[in-house]
Amino acid sequence: MSTARARDVAAFFLRPSIGQPSRATLLVRLAVGGVFLSSGLVKFLFENQGPARFAKIGLPAATQLAYFVGVIEVICGAMLVLGLFVRVAALPLGVDMVVALVTTKVPLLFGAGPEPVAAMPKTGFWAFAFQARLDVTMLAACVFLIAVGAGPWSLDAVLSRRR
Repeated sequence: MSTARARDVAAFFLRPSIGQPSRATLLVRLAVGGVFLSSGLVKFLFENQGPARFAKIGLPAATQLAYFVGVIEVICGAMLVLGLFVRVAALPLGVDMVVALVTTKVPLLFGAGPEPVAAMPKTGFWAFAFQARLDVTMLAACVFLIAVGAGPWSLDAVLSRRR
């Protein structure tokens, strides 16, 4: 293999590009937006998933905070689905996931958390890993959307073409 070819291969692995957002970004937006939309609506529809859950976790002003988080999840989730200001919408949703991880999942590493864990293991790394899987996935997807934007099938793309 030539030196130039070896350098190209090394550059590919050592300096990868994030690439261009593809049409497949739509699938990520729809999945993440749908999860947040449903999560936000559930906080209004079911007391045990909104104010009562926030109080059980020990968060201050549980009712107001639950409804505030619900509004953020519904509005920003809808923005992701529509592809409107996706980077702006993904930011508070990422913060939402960090707070969820810190308040409800990280405590499992050190003992029982604020919410009961139904199945074994109930504490430790594997309890954390299992219970945190959705939160970590949603956080990673929000970071992805912040990095690549809405993609070509979005209202953001329509707005950028009009400029």
